[in-house]
Amino acid sequence: MTAIYFPFAPELWLGRCDTEESMPAPRWHQQVKDFNGLIDRKERLDNVPVMLGFSCDEGVKRNKGRAGASGGPDSLRKALSGLSWQPIRYLGADASEEIYDAGTVSCVGEHMESAQELYADKLQAIITAGGFPIGLGGGHEIAWASYQGLDLAAQKQGRNLDNLAVLNIDAHLDLRNPKERGSSGTPFRQIAEFRQSQNQHFHYCCLGVNPTANTRALFDYAAEQDVYWRADVDCTELDLPAVEATLRDFLADKDELYLTLCLDVISAAYAPGVSAPSALGVSPNFVLRLIHLIRQVCEDLRIKLVMVDVAEMNPEFDVDGRTAKLAARLIQSVIE
Repeated sequence: MTAIYFPFAPELWLGRCDTEESMPAPRWHQQVKDFNGLIDRKERLDNVPVMLGFSCDEGVKRNKGRAGASGGPDSLRKALSGLSWQPIRYLGADASEEIYDAGTVSCVGEHMESAQELYADKLQAIITAGGFPIGLGGGHEIAWASYQGLDLAAQKQGRNLDNLAVLNIDAHLDLRNPKERGSSGTPFRQIAEFRQSQNQHFHYCCLGVNPTANTRALFDYAAEQDVYWRADVDCTELDLPAVEATLRDFLADKDELYLTLCLDVISAAYAPGVSAPSALGVSPNFVLRLIHLIRQVCEDLRIKLVMVDVAEMNPEFDVDGRTAKLAARLIQSVIE
């Protein structure tokens, strides 16, 4: 056995119920439904969010990071459970009070590639059913799995991904060479090489980069691939106008966007529960405002946000659940 799929587990979604209120006061745990039940009934969604967990830290281990990210998906579910539920407006879903959980793919031992393949298959089922995937990681090797799932769905739907943009909010470029084997540091190089094999350009932008945590070889490869990137010191709230200009230039003439967020981009003071904590990092306020800015730019340029995932949630090192709580707030900001 190389990978295990765990279906929707309602026992993970627990929290208080505000029954004393005269007006509706739902929380996430009261809204989440089983995605597999919907599939069994052969119902379709209209861009309704569907969460899918990726329980894996083999990629982090291979990348010489600290293990523990395999507990990320359930840690994020726990943090999301108690959040006040706000009707979905941004994604334009008809059933604005709905959200689904499609369960978790778990890596067994060192068989990361098998887990990525299984995750990709589950993710393509979400997209094919009309859902909007929200990946809950897990190491950042989730990104290569997510892309494979998106590509599978595109093949089934008879469309291409020529004008897909990949936007990564991360301290690391994650463009390491996967020549020996993939890791949490190689996913965007894997996407680049796959797209090149399909005669597609690699449209990639990384915001929040720590220059001291990325080698010259990575920056050279980024330059060869025309990668947009911006350093962490240039990602403050005062820099938002310049960041917006970068985004508009990067996203010009694109049709779709895959957004991925590595929690280690945020200062360790706010996000200690990650695989590679940032001594400096960027502020949570910047990331929150950046997400809203990305939404606005996508709306202005008529670009469809096709999926989002959150990576490197490591509950083994989380203090008072602060990283998970912050990640939950950021996830909600994507769809509220």
